[in-house]
Amino acid sequence: MAVGAAILCLVPLAACNTSEVLNQGYVVDEKSLELVPEGSSREQVLLALGSPSTTATFDNEVFYYISQKRVRPVAFMQPRLVDQRVLAIYFNEEDRVERIANYGLQDGRLFDFISRTTPTGGKDASFLGQILSDTVSDSTPGRPNM
Repeated sequence: MAVGAAILCLVPLAACNTSEVLNQGYVVDEKSLELVPEGSSREQVLLALGSPSTTATFDNEVFYYISQKRVRPVAFMQPRLVDQRVLAIYFNEEDRVERIANYGLQDGRLFDFISRTTPTGGKDASFLGQILSDTVSDSTPGRPNM
């Protein structure tokens, strides 16, 4: 009898677990990304991927498409940042795609998931490190998430 009462009490609590996943920003679509191989024009990138989240000029222009993935384990809790990615499209002097990188954090370090490498220092790596550093600090227990 007591076991049955305990199960009846736990059933409503099990229904509270929503595990909601919230994606914000530009979520990379592999089919759209295939439309902009190296050598594509700036216009082709804009048509296939849309306007970038931000741009930068280090040596040449770079388009950055930023996305975040947050998880809310229970409906009334604040979502927690679990992943953040930056798709970077690098252009050469002729405004053609020179290379494409998909940056994120792996083991707490900046990592390019396309070339499977860790970028070296420089203005671009510092900029990306600043953007992606929020992933580590936002997922720290006890720290409020935005």
